[in-house]
Amino acid sequence: MAIYNLTGYNMGSFTLLGIPGLEQYHVWISVPFCLIYLVAIVGNSVLLCLIATEHSLHAPMFFFLSMLAITDLTLSTTCVPKSLSIFWFGPQEISFPGCLTQLFFLHYSFVLDSAILLAMAFDRYVAICSPLRYTTILTPRTIVKIAVGISFRSFCVFVPCVFLVNRLPFCRTHNVPHTYCEHIGVARLACADISINIWYGFCVPIMTVIIDVILIAVSYILILCAVFRLPSQDARQKALGTCGSHVCVILMFYIPAFFSILAHRFGHNVPQTFHIVFANLYVVIPPALNPIVYGVKTKQIREKVILLLLP
Repeated sequence: MAIYNLTGYNMGSFTLLGIPGLEQYHVWISVPFCLIYLVAIVGNSVLLCLIATEHSLHAPMFFFLSMLAITDLTLSTTCVPKSLSIFWFGPQEISFPGCLTQLFFLHYSFVLDSAILLAMAFDRYVAICSPLRYTTILTPRTIVKIAVGISFRSFCVFVPCVFLVNRLPFCRTHNVPHTYCEHIGVARLACADISINIWYGFCVPIMTVIIDVILIAVSYILILCAVFRLPSQDARQKALGTCGSHVCVILMFYIPAFFSILAHRFGHNVPQTFHIVFANLYVVIPPALNPIVYGVKTKQIREKVILLLLP
């Protein structure tokens, strides 16, 4: 049995290669990525400023929305600046601790996003199914407990992956055919058995997200049952309207996420270039679209944005 000096093997840096096969198009690819990233930064920053400064937006739904905006900013900022530097200046080095840090925040943000969407679904369920008890159920103390709970859960779900990668010896190549460090992509460079990385990295986070999806689906089934029991058509339309933006964001988050994960795990005939391009789109497009969707579909935010632009 070979005995590896893990400290010696893991002290070196990795080289992020970008999108193999599309090197000649990196500069052109960077243009839409940069524009979409700027939209994500501006949109989420404006959303956070509005929620922080407008007293009328100091409600549980908007608190969870601000958490979603912060998580989206973390997700895109973790990956996109490094990707742009690769597109503009060629392959970039990243230290092993820097790679682990990027890997952690990337996946932590993904699991936390899912948990925040579940918390927002619970908020809509209470608002529509038990409106008279809304303020007594979702008290500030309860909201803080939910925020701390979902943040801690997301941390516990993915921090083992950092240690699973840290234990691996990297004695062959340190060239990562990607624009950022991703758990399985980095683990596959190791000269050791990575079965536990594959099974933990696929099963535990995915099962966590699937539980979130099931609970969100149950929440919306109960919401729809309550909505269609309302006597007034205007009341039904108002109730559905308050959930419309949330449903759009849920679909934008989960459909590409599951497609990317399943294609990465089972799509062995899918070209690597497609995997990498889609993975980059996923970390930048939902964070850019979320504030736009909420700005268009949520009346309170739409009015504040119009007042901000056209005082």
